[in-house]
Amino acid sequence: MKLILKKLRSTASVPVRATSGSAGLDLCACLENPVTIQPGEISVIPTGLAAAPDNEETALFIYPRSGLSTKFGISLANCVGVVDSDYRGEIGIPLVNNSPAAFTVEHGMRIAQLVAAPVIIPEIVLSDKLDETERGSGGFGSTGCNNNNEV
Repeated sequence: MKLILKKLRSTASVPVRATSGSAGLDLCACLENPVTIQPGEISVIPTGLAAAPDNEETALFIYPRSGLSTKFGISLANCVGVVDSDYRGEIGIPLVNNSPAAFTVEHGMRIAQLVAAPVIIPEIVLSDKLDETERGSGGFGSTGCNNNNEV
């Protein structure tokens, strides 16, 4: 699979894998000036990039960087971002500051990671009945938190 990237600004960083075992490509902030995100605030940080997967069966998923989340409380406002195969606009990263302190994003800072993955588009079939399972309609917490099914 090929991912065709377009730099929308000359200062944009091409995403790279940090190590040979990294699943994601690091996305960097493309900023003219630093952006300070106050506690509880959301700010969309531009990457300066647009992308085109070479097939429609691939989507790009944007995940938080674990270091920013665990050390600074900076995560994605939408938990996981989805870049559809036909989207050609700039990839923006909606960061949320979950910490009690302000956080400043600087140009070139690695702020998220991009993972390409196949997408299966299901055929929709309506039915009045679904097959029975052991779980049935048990929802939130129905399987418990430990091996004894205790919540």
